Amino acid sequence: MHAAGPRPRPRLATTTRTQVTLGRALPVLVMLLVVVADLVTPDSERVDRLLFTVPALAAATWSVYGTIGMGLLAAGLRALLVVGRGEPGAEELLASEGLILGITAASAWVSAVRTRYEQDLAEVTAVADVVQRVVLRPPPPRLGPVELHLLYVAAAAKARIGGDFYEAVQIPGAVRIMLGDVQGKGLGAVETASVLLGAFRSTAYDAPDLPALADRLDEGLARYAAWDPESDAAERFATVVLVELPDGCDTARLLNCGHPAPLLQHGTEVTFVEVADPSLPLNLAGLADSRHRVEEFPFSPGDRLLLYTDGVSETRDRAGVFYPLEERARQWADAPSAQVPDLLHQDLAAYGAGGLDDDVAALLVVRAGGPAAPETPR
Repeated sequence: MHAAGPRPRPRLATTTRTQVTLGRALPVLVMLLVVVADLVTPDSERVDRLLFTVPALAAATWSVYGTIGMGLLAAGLRALLVVGRGEPGAEELLASEGLILGITAASAWVSAVRTRYEQDLAEVTAVADVVQRVVLRPPPPRLGPVELHLLYVAAAAKARIGGDFYEAVQIPGAVRIMLGDVQGKGLGAVETASVLLGAFRSTAYDAPDLPALADRLDEGLARYAAWDPESDAAERFATVVLVELPDGCDTARLLNCGHPAPLLQHGTEVTFVEVADPSLPLNLAGLADSRHRVEEFPFSPGDRLLLYTDGVSETRDRAGVFYPLEERARQWADAPSAQVPDLLHQDLAAYGAGGLDDDVAALLVVRAGGPAAPETPR
C-alpha cells in the first residue's frame, strides 16, 4: 500500500485478474482434454459428454458472444467426435446437439446478466473513487516541517471509504492533524465521518487552539443533526485525536477525545502519549461536564508520532491476543518512515485471525529536519 494515501489492494486485484484469466482458459482447456481423451481411450468411453459443460463454464467469464461461440464450437467438436466413431444415429445426434445448443442459449443469458452486473459494479466503483477523492483525499506527503505517511484500509474488500477518517492542514505557524473513528460501520459511519471532515476543514484555520477546534467539531455534528434529525449521524459518536505541531518549536500538542493513545518514538524509545484526563468522544459531550485538556510534549526533528484507530490496536490473533503495536513499533524504529505503513499493513494482515475485519487507519507523523515549501490550500 502506498504510504501517502489510500489505494486499492494490489494483492486482491492481482488475484482477481488471475482468476479471470484461468476462468477464460477453462472452457478451451476442457475441449482440448476431451479431444486428447477421446483419442487415447476406447470408443466405449464417452468422454465427449464433458463438452456439455463448455458453454456453462464460458458464461462465468466470457461475453455473451464469446459464450455463444464456445457453445457452438463445443457442439461442432462433439459432432465431429461422434461421427468419427460412426455413432450414433442421426436422430440421436440431432437430439444431443439440440441439448448442447439449449445449454448454450441459457449460458448466454447468464453471461448477459453477469455482464450487466459487472457494468453496474464498475459504475458504482467509479462513483466510490470520486467520493473518496472528495471526502477522504490523501494528505500531502509533507506540510512544512512535517512528513505524513498514511495507511488506510476499508473493512469491506471492495469499499473505498469507511468510518475511519483523517485530515491534515497547514495553518499560519503550525500544522494541525485530525484522525478519528466513528462508532459502527456502514453508510451511517461514512456520513458522520464526512460531517466531521467538513467541520475540521472549515474551522481548523481559524480556531484559536485545539480545545476550540474540538468544540467546533462537536458543534458541526450538532448542527447537522438539527438539520437532518432522521440522519444516522445524529445518533453516532466518534473518537478523535487532534494534534498541533507549531513551527520553529520542538513540541507537539495533543487533545484526545476518547481515542487510542498515540505512539511516540524518540530514537529507539517508544512510549504511548497518555492523557491524564481525556475528553469525551464527539457527540457525547452533553452527557457530562468535560474540559478539554491539551497534552504538550517534546517532538524534535526525527521523532515520529503514530496515530491509529482501533482497527489496528484491537486486531486479534487466533488465541484472542491483541496486536502488540508497541512491540512492533520498537522493531521498526530504524525502518525508513515511508516503509512503516507497508510494514504495519502486512503485519496486521498476517496477525489477524480472519484478516482485517475492521477499518484501519494509521498516520505516521514525522518532524522533519529541514524546511519545506508551504502547502497550497486545498
